[in-house]
Amino acid sequence: MWSPEIIRARLELNAELASKALTGFIADGNRSAGTEGMVLGLSGGVDSALSAALATRALGPERVHAFILPYRTSNPDSRADAEAVAAEFGFGTRVIDISALVDAYFDADETEADNVRRGNLMARARMAILFDQAKKLGCLVLGTSNKTEILLGYSTIFGDNASSLNPLGDLYKQQVWQLSEHVGVPTQVVAKPPSADLWPGQTDEGELGIAYATADEVLYLMFNQGLSIDEVIDIGYAAETVRKIDSLERRNRYKRRLMLIARLSDSAINLDREIPRD
Repeated sequence: MWSPEIIRARLELNAELASKALTGFIADGNRSAGTEGMVLGLSGGVDSALSAALATRALGPERVHAFILPYRTSNPDSRADAEAVAAEFGFGTRVIDISALVDAYFDADETEADNVRRGNLMARARMAILFDQAKKLGCLVLGTSNKTEILLGYSTIFGDNASSLNPLGDLYKQQVWQLSEHVGVPTQVVAKPPSADLWPGQTDEGELGIAYATADEVLYLMFNQGLSIDEVIDIGYAAETVRKIDSLERRNRYKRRLMLIARLSDSAINLDREIPRD
């Protein structure tokens, strides 16, 4: 039944329908919360560009507040690409350099910290700034993490996965690219290798050791279709890659849980009854 060609066809997005649904999601979230608009971090990458584009469609550019939050080692091209996205969709940007905030901790107390720890603090510093600006502006923080990143745990808990609402969390990476092309994200942003720009030369696929196209297809089979590891391998995917993807998904499930609360009563938050969303 399954073949790579069938799987790729299943991952083809109805871009116009997705755009309408996600702009409605953003507009409804803003209306339900009674807020003034959306705050987001604009990295120069395709995910934040798409979130910003959808928010602009949903609320208008005057209610989208984008922050460019570079660190001292950030690639200057990232800022240029972020500014190109802002110019394309007509919203304003503000630049806040996070170097002093991050370095104050590492230079004083943790000089031996590796790139991963430094990158995690950068992500958390950025999100702390975004939530502070959201408080100042009366806005919600708009997320930018896609489904592939979330399932693989390629996100920082209380960093980039700490938004108020996320329009991209049910889009695999290749669907993000498809929808970005549809809404008019600048070509150079869609085409460049994905990178969190946490250190010079860093790329998502290089750090993960897995191509996004492969990860999307394997995750679709396991997460959407419920296939076992062996069934996915039998389709033709490399056993080592499938097992690595499965291991990453299992080990990082805790990042997808808001709070794991010890149960003492008959109605524990996040475990039993939830208040319906209006």
